[in-house]
Amino acid sequence: MAEQLTLEKLKNSVGKEVAVSDWLEVTQARINAFAECTDDRQWIHVDPVKAKDGPFKTPIAHGFLTLSLLSYFHFQVKVFPSDIKMAVNYGLNKVRFLNPVTVGSKIRARFKVLEIAEKGSGRLLMTLENTIEVQGQDKPAMLAETLALLFV
Repeated sequence: MAEQLTLEKLKNSVGKEVAVSDWLEVTQARINAFAECTDDRQWIHVDPVKAKDGPFKTPIAHGFLTLSLLSYFHFQVKVFPSDIKMAVNYGLNKVRFLNPVTVGSKIRARFKVLEIAEKGSGRLLMTLENTIEVQGQDKPAMLAETLALLFV
């Protein structure tokens, strides 16, 4: 379990990596559940037999599944400060899917604070660089800049 950040520590960490998550296996069951929730049942994700003849020789996770797992990783590493009232998702600056996440692979997230901006009325806007790594691969699966509105 990660050490909980404070707002002061977070502000002093701009430009630095603040946390690295544990590894999470991406199973076919998780991919299938995401496909059902989103109605995205493209064969490259949900048909292991057909995917064997595809470009990756196995099913791959949806890019948006990988992106959605940031919420899990954010809370796992306690990236939101313990001494704020709450944090809400404010959006994304950019997202890039650079490398497929194949079924059975393990991924983890690295978090770097890019900016903490005063927004007035007891609010701060935190910009995080999120890198999803695939175990055993040099190239990350995804890079994303997320925005969180912190209420202090």
